[in-house]
Amino acid sequence: MKLVLTCEHGGNVIPKAYAQQFTDKEVLKTHRGFDLGALDVFEYLEPLADASFYSKNSRLLIELNRSLFHKQLFSEFTKSLSRAQKNSIIETYYLPYRTAVEHKIANLIASNNKVLHLSIHSFTPQLNGNIRNCDIGLLYDSQKKEEQEFCKYFKTEILNYNSNLNVRFNYPYLGKSDGFTTFLRKQFPNNYLGIEIEVNQKFCKNNKMNTEIKENLFKTIDKLSK
Repeated sequence: MKLVLTCEHGGNVIPKAYAQQFTDKEVLKTHRGFDLGALDVFEYLEPLADASFYSKNSRLLIELNRSLFHKQLFSEFTKSLSRAQKNSIIETYYLPYRTAVEHKIANLIASNNKVLHLSIHSFTPQLNGNIRNCDIGLLYDSQKKEEQEFCKYFKTEILNYNSNLNVRFNYPYLGKSDGFTTFLRKQFPNNYLGIEIEVNQKFCKNNKMNTEIKENLFKTIDKLSK
């Protein structure tokens, strides 16, 4: 089993060429601009990985975790850009990241390896007035039995280290929804497991995630990826 780690929403950087689209800079500091604490978790887990990829560009520039046809690929701040500008963003920031990950996975599978891809994310504790009752979410495709079984073991091991955590499957999002792992499952129908880990941002302070949460994930992944 080879472990590939990714973090699509690691930062809130906006390239200078597009800074004028963001007159409200405060939005970049919120959960809309990036996944708070996700890059911190990613960096903590990185020693376990056989390959790792991350982006610090804001999801409000372009959404790396969406397909090219998705209506939310460009945010309200960038959807008014010209087609040429959008194509430039796709060619400069979107395709290089996604292609690098895809090629690495392809090479690992071609060398007779099974690939476990963990995509690290975080979510806001409250959205549209609704409290999200979850500490860690494990997102997978329920039609892929191997992913389902892996996440069952994953949850069990997380709870072995801390039984007080609320670990949920396919929450706060569905693992089969449009996303990078969904795309990669189609590219690699065999020897690929794509799991998104969603950590509640209530455990995050100053863009750093709670150490116990990170240690729990590290120990669990270290055990399950061997």
